[in-house]
Amino acid sequence: MCVHYQGIDYMNYDVSAVEKKWQKRWATVDYNAAFNDKSKSEAHSNKKFYCLDMFPYPSGSGLHVGHWRGYVLSDVYTRIKWLEGYKILHPMGWDAFGLPAENDAIKKGIHPQESTAKNIAHFKTQLQAIAALYDWDKELNTTDPDYYKWTQWIFLQMFKVGLAYEDFAPINWCSSCLTGLANEEVIDGKCERCSSEVVQKEIRQWILKITAYAEKLLTGLDRLEWPEKVKLMQRNWIGKSEGAEIDFITHDGEGNKVKLSVYTTCAETIFGVTFIVIAPEHALVDSITAHDSRQAVVDYCNHVATMSALERMADKEKTGVFTGAYAINPINGTQVPIYVASFVLADYGTGAVMGVPAHCERDFDFAQKYALPMIQVIDFCDARVGKDGALLAAYIGDGQLINSALFNGLSAKSNGKDAIVDFLVSSGFATKKINYKLRDWVFSRQRYWGEPIPLIHCKKCGIVPVPEDQLPVTLPQVEQYQPTGTGESPLADIEHWVNVACPACGGDAKRETNTMPQWAGSCWYFLRYPNPHLKDKPWDAKDMQYWLPVDLYVGGVEHAILHLLYARFWVKVLYDLGHLPFDEPFTHLFNQGMVLKYSEKSGLVEKMSKSKGNVVSPDEMVQQYGSDVLRMYILFMGPPELDCEWQDKGIEGVKRFAHRFHDYVMRPGVILTVGESEEIVVTRRVNRLLKDFQERIDLFKPNTALSAFMEWINDVVSGDMRFSRASLEKVLVAYSVMAPHMASELLEVLLSKSLSDCSWSYYDQQFTHENEVEIVVQVNGKLRGAVVVERDVEKEVVEELVRGLVGKWVEGKEINKIIFVKNKLINFVVK
Repeated sequence: MCVHYQGIDYMNYDVSAVEKKWQKRWATVDYNAAFNDKSKSEAHSNKKFYCLDMFPYPSGSGLHVGHWRGYVLSDVYTRIKWLEGYKILHPMGWDAFGLPAENDAIKKGIHPQESTAKNIAHFKTQLQAIAALYDWDKELNTTDPDYYKWTQWIFLQMFKVGLAYEDFAPINWCSSCLTGLANEEVIDGKCERCSSEVVQKEIRQWILKITAYAEKLLTGLDRLEWPEKVKLMQRNWIGKSEGAEIDFITHDGEGNKVKLSVYTTCAETIFGVTFIVIAPEHALVDSITAHDSRQAVVDYCNHVATMSALERMADKEKTGVFTGAYAINPINGTQVPIYVASFVLADYGTGAVMGVPAHCERDFDFAQKYALPMIQVIDFCDARVGKDGALLAAYIGDGQLINSALFNGLSAKSNGKDAIVDFLVSSGFATKKINYKLRDWVFSRQRYWGEPIPLIHCKKCGIVPVPEDQLPVTLPQVEQYQPTGTGESPLADIEHWVNVACPACGGDAKRETNTMPQWAGSCWYFLRYPNPHLKDKPWDAKDMQYWLPVDLYVGGVEHAILHLLYARFWVKVLYDLGHLPFDEPFTHLFNQGMVLKYSEKSGLVEKMSKSKGNVVSPDEMVQQYGSDVLRMYILFMGPPELDCEWQDKGIEGVKRFAHRFHDYVMRPGVILTVGESEEIVVTRRVNRLLKDFQERIDLFKPNTALSAFMEWINDVVSGDMRFSRASLEKVLVAYSVMAPHMASELLEVLLSKSLSDCSWSYYDQQFTHENEVEIVVQVNGKLRGAVVVERDVEKEVVEELVRGLVGKWVEGKEINKIIFVKNKLINFVVK
């Protein structure tokens, strides 16, 4: 009987019925508990494996096949550890607070709580089709008050030790989302979420002092098994530099001497300084600017105030304005002009830099634009000098110092730099400094849908934390929650919620009305998963000791700087405060690539999106092919760390493989009966499959691991192989990590077993050593066949073995000689 299902023909296999059967069974039986309660392997019985997917933001559009890539990959490794007898934790939850959820609700004209609940229900149905080993008893939701109570508690711990502070400062402001953004949320001058232009706006903000952890965040990367790409991105974002803070002298409008400190990592070039540049926000701008230059400086500063920090740094056209003031170089007493320029930021270093156009490309462009002199202080090839003696380009390499007084002849980047810095320090003109590009984290948002910040403003007591026994501070139920655009959260207008008694003095006070950003809940959710139902504490110390850190964390590289950096920061703070026994949350990180597809609209292979018309719905693929086939195709598409292209023909090929695999093992007679022995060639082929599969999986190459199964079924069919029950069980158990429904069905039907009765399939080394080789048989150099013989067999044995094979080509002819290459070929030369 052949059953047809949406284009799939399987012998006695109804894909829809089988997958629904097993999903229903898995939903009602706590397989995770069953595995955790029994020891499948003494070697692993006390070991744990915590595998975590970056939990999704439940958008209105649901999952697409790109989401499946990470989820299926993590499930493969979880299932292997599960079958090895490890205690496993593989949870799932919802990152549901923040701008994306609120913007989605506004579009639909409903409350974000309602839209979030509907989206989560849809996502959960889709995720269950994957058949991943998720422990749904561990499910959590960042919008659940029982969860964000502890998000607020963590914030209070930071506030109490001075790591959370209030400030009025110019911040990145999204004109569409109507809220402040962290630097990490601004991409090329646009909002990371809606792509609208970002401007600067000065409003009251709550800020987390992540800069206090810059060095710990940097050095901690060395201990992590993370992709080098991600570690490099974080190192560059933290941006550590070692240099010197050098004091130049200038004068204010009344002629008084004023110290102007400049930070540099290139002190070796100080004799080449021909100008100084300070940030428009620098505290000295007003006092040192000459009367004749004042209006130009004011106009320029007002213009720069509309630009974000990232826009200023990315601006290729280096602009500035002369202040009319000059500074004295402490190394040689030279007087140099002071400019105000957009590319210098007040909050990095000292907000002032020295201009060395001969040895800095940025300074070279600036000097050319404003006709400033250039002084070469590092010797380099004359090819960089024009016919008129003018420099054609900046030289940024090493070389001997020149035009540098008593330091001439020293190597610029090594002993030359050290000697100049030591001289300046000993002379009282400089101090050695370490700086970081990392800026403190703008943590508050002027929106409704987020965790309320648990602070109270009292005119008498100042800012007072909400007592911990009064947490959580819950969001009020409102009909109107749209952003105001005024710099105040919509919560500010809800008087019955805002107006409260001060916890310290009992007087009139007001709640903090800003909310936390969407990143807050994801900074610690992995700590909650081991026991998400705790009421009296955020986590249990024994759980932290046993389950954490996370062993394998799977998600997209787009979270390299935002989520991953923030989560590391929170964990390090909690470790320092004595709440955790570890200071890094994720031991091993794997970033899966994106699934791309050709767009008829653009004519390009690109990221899936509704606007491009190239989205592939997993729901439709499951309906047409089944979950197992989709899982296997996702794994087969290419190296999992690289972007790959969805091909409709590709999933058809995987479908044919699944069809062939199922139909062969279901054939009558494939399983040996009692008393029959498995042929050695079959035993070897099974063990070689297990070896190839394990080795490729260990290298994170599931695409080639599936290829091992495809190669195996080809050999099995061509060799008409029959299996012992033990060998078939090993094959099906290995197959189950990719196709759990089909493997479970075959185990039950053929062997009367379930996966919970089985253990992981290890190969036997004695059967993986290749003792046989194929010898090519030729007559006068032409291929006439091949034979399989024992490795290293002698010529005479092979010659006798193939006489019958070559008989018709050598009959009646004289054999001049026989060429024999051991383990490769035998060639009869006749005439």
